[in-house]
Amino acid sequence: MEWQTPWRFGIVYVLLSVLVASLHTSSGLSSELASGVSCNNLFQGSWVYDESYPLYDSASCPFVDPEFDCQRYGRPDKMYLKFKWNPNGCELPRFDGRDFLERWRGKKMMFVGDSISFNQWQSLACMLHAAVPNSNITYKKGTPSTITFEEYGVSVMFYRSTYLVDIVSESTGRVLKLDSIQSGSAWLGFDMLIFNTWHWWTHTGKSQPWDYVQDGAKIYKDMDRLVAFNKGLSTWANWVDSNINSTATKVFFQGISPTHYQGADWGEPKATNCYEQKQPLNGSSYPGGPVPAQSVVNSVLSAMSKPVYLLDITLLSQLRKDAHPSKYSGDHPGMDCSHWCLSGLPDTWNQILYAALI
Repeated sequence: MEWQTPWRFGIVYVLLSVLVASLHTSSGLSSELASGVSCNNLFQGSWVYDESYPLYDSASCPFVDPEFDCQRYGRPDKMYLKFKWNPNGCELPRFDGRDFLERWRGKKMMFVGDSISFNQWQSLACMLHAAVPNSNITYKKGTPSTITFEEYGVSVMFYRSTYLVDIVSESTGRVLKLDSIQSGSAWLGFDMLIFNTWHWWTHTGKSQPWDYVQDGAKIYKDMDRLVAFNKGLSTWANWVDSNINSTATKVFFQGISPTHYQGADWGEPKATNCYEQKQPLNGSSYPGGPVPAQSVVNSVLSAMSKPVYLLDITLLSQLRKDAHPSKYSGDHPGMDCSHWCLSGLPDTWNQILYAALI
């Protein structure tokens, strides 16, 4: 195998991605996708106060991981729980867990991705549990982890795959293989798949779970992360196009979930993280602008032959600088401005998922 030096053309790539994404965008769930909702774009809007929120009490949900259980681990404020997403020009339907279970009676769905996918999976499980708290529910941890609502025959699963492509231990070390998906057989046979990846692509140093990255026959010590992300996501896209029967399986891609570690991004230069942020940003725009990885997602999805519905959660999540665990996490040392409290923001992601299905 040929060894190469790191790639250095990420900036050029990003500019090209933006151009491609502007020509071919998959970033809106329109009325064509959400037949029960008349809305041009569920992802453009603002956050409004609503006393009826949250949709469930985290203390009553048996599935919430300590990492996301902010109230249990000492978060003193509750204002962040009281906001709902208000899309421009339409009303996002309130989540109806019983209706969701009836519509998906006898079916299986799987979240595939990293800890942000895990965050959304637990949110959906809590939302469904709140609708049928006395129903017979089984929870099996493993690979995948499975929560089954026995009365309805509905299974909601989570399969951890941080990059979607493979990391393989070889004699030289741990190799991130950008053109390989060996675990894909575990994702077949489902009625709905919700994929995500990005969070780990930016990790470097000791927090990075691989030593080398391989593209075809070439191995690199490192690679521009947007370039690598594009290659890995393209491998996943080819896998979906080659293996998924769209008449039997609905496929979603969870968009890029943002972080809040730089206050300048939201207009508070003195803020060094999300700690003590208590309310969303006002309005419908984010001062820091889009995340570069969004352009990669848009360009890859636009080139696919099979339909993949993008949950374009980035902007609405960027506005929620207040919704992270920060230091109120039971299983995440330090300051967590990457994941999200439950109950909280991921519940809105699942409300939009529900709107896309009704």
